[in-house]
Amino acid sequence: MDAKPFTSGLSENAVQVTRVADRHWHALDDDLVVGRGYAEQRPDGRLFVSVDAWHDSTFDRLAEAMLAELPAPLHTVVDEADTELTARWRRTGFRVRRREWEYVVPTDPRVTGLEEVLPPPGVTIVSGGKADEDLLRAVDRAIRDEVEATVGWWQSMPAEVLPRPEGDTIVDPAKYAVAAAPDRYLGLIRVVTVRRPRIGLVAVRAGEQRRGIARALLAHSLGTLHRSGFDAAWAEAQETNRAAVALFEGIGARRVGSNLELVR
Repeated sequence: MDAKPFTSGLSENAVQVTRVADRHWHALDDDLVVGRGYAEQRPDGRLFVSVDAWHDSTFDRLAEAMLAELPAPLHTVVDEADTELTARWRRTGFRVRRREWEYVVPTDPRVTGLEEVLPPPGVTIVSGGKADEDLLRAVDRAIRDEVEATVGWWQSMPAEVLPRPEGDTIVDPAKYAVAAAPDRYLGLIRVVTVRRPRIGLVAVRAGEQRRGIARALLAHSLGTLHRSGFDAAWAEAQETNRAAVALFEGIGARRVGSNLELVR
């Protein structure tokens, strides 16, 4: 533990900032903790920071101490509706890197219009937990490589915070349904249910797009959720990913908020 206080010229009050553990800071006022700061390196290598403090001066002191010790670039995520927190981070030099829309997606096929949607000829949908893991990893890797070679937005997608072996991008094979041709997989969808179902990914190989595969994957997964008693699922789409935005809004998904990723 580094107990050396960090003092700042931002304010003349008695608050001092101390690094109490690796990537963990406390703001102290007469030994009372009045704020906390954290840094976390996610599996994709990006370093994310957060500050929990009631007062602007305490936030500024924590942020200044953390920024002095941490390597750039640094990232943070805020609810766009929290204008006060967004302003605090912007005051310390952070700028908006990306905006992500949050959606509530109905599961009832009579609402989504997916009731009669079937995969194209020669393609079948393999339910979650039944996919061949080698083929699943192969299509995931192929899609990622295709995205990076073209629009290059994969690295701007939210980082998975669950630990996993280096280079393994499949969090849990049981969470994926896939679109299968006889010799390979063409697309995949990931649905994770903790307190509520969340669609974390829908993707199709470049040469197989515009055939209705993504809609068929959604029809399958949303229908499964509906039969399991869920009225809605949640999903996110980066505002610049027009295909994803059109896909969700085309089945009646309702935009309910947005998050900003900021970077310094």
